[in-house]
Formats: sequence, C-alpha cells, structure tokens
Amino acid sequence: SSMSNPLDAWVQELAEALDLDAEAADVKMLLAVARDAAHSVARPAAPVTTFLVGLAAGLRGGNPEAVAHAAGRARRLLGGREPSSEA
Repeated sequence: SSMSNPLDAWVQELAEALDLDAEAADVKMLLAVARDAAHSVARPAAPVTTFLVGLAAGLRGGNPEAVAHAAGRARRLLGGREPSSEA
C-alpha cells in the first residue's frame, strides 16, 4: 500500500519507533476488530480491544499469525453479541 496514505505512513512510523515489524499489523483486520467492538460493546471498546489483541499477539511471538489468531478470537467473541444500543 502507498506511503501517501496517512494511516499506512503512521503505522510504518510507529512500528519503527516501537522496534516492530509493520508487516505484523494487518490494518484492515485490526480496523474490523475495532469496528466490531465499537458496534457490539461500546465505542471505547474499540481501542481497548485492539490493545488486548496486540498484547495477546505479542505474548504469542508477535508474528502476523499470532495477530491473526488473537484478532480471530476477538471477532468470534464479538460475533456472538447483540449490537450495542450505545453504538
């Protein structure tokens, strides 16, 4: 994806600052998890959920597979919820 995209550029910049491989951040998947959390729980659940997904992925090795595994578990959990009236 193009570095002219501010989000992609930020992910690259932040990953470098945190000594991480930006390739481990599947932005579309993380945004989907955040959207599901915001709609199914409450808006503040979006950043907290993505943080917990990232923490779990880091503890499992921090590779793209670990991120996908943690994100998938979160999305399955969220998929079983009724949409929040707050969303």
